[in-house]
Amino acid sequence: MPGAPVPASGRGSTARKVIGGLLTVFGVLGMLGGGALAAHAYSNSQQSIPNSAYGPTLWRNETTDRLFPATVGEPPNYRYDAADKKVAQWSRMGISQDTSCSEGLSGETKDTAERLGCTAVLRATYVDLTGEMIATVAIIVLPKGTAGQEMGEYFDDQEHADVPDAAVVPFAVPGTLAAKWQANRRNGMGGEALGGDSFPYAIAVTTGAVNGRTSGNLPGEFGDYGANDEDRKPWMDAANALSETFHTHLGNLER
Repeated sequence: MPGAPVPASGRGSTARKVIGGLLTVFGVLGMLGGGALAAHAYSNSQQSIPNSAYGPTLWRNETTDRLFPATVGEPPNYRYDAADKKVAQWSRMGISQDTSCSEGLSGETKDTAERLGCTAVLRATYVDLTGEMIATVAIIVLPKGTAGQEMGEYFDDQEHADVPDAAVVPFAVPGTLAAKWQANRRNGMGGEALGGDSFPYAIAVTTGAVNGRTSGNLPGEFGDYGANDEDRKPWMDAANALSETFHTHLGNLER
């Protein structure tokens, strides 16, 4: 009779188990390493790192449509950009081709900017969605250093002045609601400094009424006891809000 089969020694089975165990260990290590790498990449993606080298040249390299969007509004949260039409509060009427500091600013604002080394002033005129309020926005290009901070301090002082400076020279746009926008129609001003070596700019805004109505000149006793200041306040508030909107907008362009 043929001999009974010889049972397997078990060496091959043991080797297969060892190799399988090693593969499992290396697979787990690989997944852990891949997970750590993915987590690190995700963490990096959440960091907002501004391009400090681009900031000082932004005004030369961005198109005018990017600097002054067709519409702007204050974003309710980080998901929106100021240029998003869904948050629009102001519509652009036109953009000035004149970039000189002396022609774009007036009064004490011009003197302060020129003393600090103003390089250029970029202007655009907007009308709010009601069609009643008009504003000229100026992006003031300043040298690196403390100029932006000093400009910001100046704007803070103006906000509390008895008679705030008019700040920006209105830019009229023929054939639009801004066709008659001129210096004697200015009612309020506001400003915001961006400052620093990486972003040497300031925003200045002058506001007025499309129909030419002036504020802060109430007659006789109506002008007493701060009534002129109260009459001017809505125009000042609108100018400050618009300057803050452009502060946010330019900061997003830098990134």
